[in-house]
Amino acid sequence: MLQDHITVENRHKDFITKVCETEIIYALKDETGFAVSYSNELEYEDGEPVQIICFWSDQARAKSCIEKEWDHYKVSEIFLNDFIENWCLGMNRDGIVAGTNFDNHLFGYEAEPLELILDLIEELKKTGKSIKFKKFESIEDLETQVKEVLED
Repeated sequence: MLQDHITVENRHKDFITKVCETEIIYALKDETGFAVSYSNELEYEDGEPVQIICFWSDQARAKSCIEKEWDHYKVSEIFLNDFIENWCLGMNRDGIVAGTNFDNHLFGYEAEPLELILDLIEELKKTGKSIKFKKFESIEDLETQVKEVLED
């Protein structure tokens, strides 16, 4: 079942808007860790599909994916500042992609973690919202450092 690209893109935009508004991201977690899927588009150098950790902008959307191999998972909340500072930067380091607002067929937007940070920063700035970070002085400091990494 191939998802319409525009639908996937719109769900990603909805993810960005909503998580910047609520400052909460939802993931599915069990006793061994968080729900992962595999990219339909990206591969590691060895030909294996890139691993994706899935995130949702609302609890209901996340709950709708608790089925099949994920039927034992529970919804877990992640605060936006923690998501940006720890999750996105960690996924970038580990070569993992973020999946946003996947549906119950595990189709959704596959976002490079640093690009996702820049999308979130852009939305936060557009809405005039400020969040506090532990590892960065400001949202501008974070943006500058992410852009420097992307330029290298």
